[in-house]
Amino acid sequence: MHFQLTQDQRALRDGTRELLAGRFGRDRLRAAVGDPALDRARWRELGAAGFFALRLPEEAGGVGLGLPEAVLVLEEAGRALLPGPLVACQLLAGAVDGVASGEKIVGLCEGQREPVLWEHPADCDELILVEGGAGRSAHGSGDEAGGAQGRTGSAYRSAPDRVACAPFASVDPLTPLARVTDLPRTEPLALEVPRLRREATLLTAAQQLGSAARTVEMAVRHAREREQFGAPVGSFQAVKHLCAQMLVRAEIARSAVYAAAVTESALDVTAAKLLADEAAVANARDCLQVHGGMGFTWEADVHLHLKRAWLRAARWEVAREAEELLAAGLIA
Repeated sequence: MHFQLTQDQRALRDGTRELLAGRFGRDRLRAAVGDPALDRARWRELGAAGFFALRLPEEAGGVGLGLPEAVLVLEEAGRALLPGPLVACQLLAGAVDGVASGEKIVGLCEGQREPVLWEHPADCDELILVEGGAGRSAHGSGDEAGGAQGRTGSAYRSAPDRVACAPFASVDPLTPLARVTDLPRTEPLALEVPRLRREATLLTAAQQLGSAARTVEMAVRHAREREQFGAPVGSFQAVKHLCAQMLVRAEIARSAVYAAAVTESALDVTAAKLLADEAAVANARDCLQVHGGMGFTWEADVHLHLKRAWLRAARWEVAREAEELLAAGLIA
């Protein structure tokens, strides 16, 4: 079996990269650092391009593709450091009117995590809170998990003005945060919460993969162009090893994320998130090291990848949770 992207999948990936390069290039990235408010016109353009309706059936106005294609699109978004609640809007496009077209922006919070954090609170038209549905079996898809929490979960929708929240400092200047202190659970939303949590974990891993791959490119380019002692720094063995290790991390994470998109196994998704988080954070650190003193400056983009990687690593399944689930899977 040749586990390779199809021609259509490669075209989707390349088209998404081209779209994001044209709509969110480096100039706009740096401008967003100073003003992280989401550009509604750009959000509607993403909606018109099918970014959020990717997995909706064609008869519902969607593109009719699957989870592997969504992973490719979110990987490119992570590569470009595209800000906004992308995973939330991708998953809720069929549940909340206006999200698929980009007319409405919706946030998604985990109710059982402390603190409960809300991304881009000033830009969201609705907030969805999910609770429960986190339990899962070692080898199943998550829907067969033992225990009531594994089989069930609840979701509630709320208008922003009904949510009580407090300021919360974000490590990522592109992702404003608020801490939710109270949300009325009066309007339930019919969602398959275990599946939503599993897919949110995988799509977040896809964003981490995109960032990990991008920092490899940044490190290699700098190593080729920067000279010390009359030679490119990339010719030094220590720098070669750093870049090689970065590539290995990214490709291992890529294999895990792509495989999980096909199997949709809970255990595979857990492993993919753990590996993608490690690759994104460690690669950003090593990319900074390759850049030397320049990498620590505000003008370089390396710190933006590191800060986004830290933020995403703390969303959905964090490392300690993933390690426990994988360990349980080994002895099951």
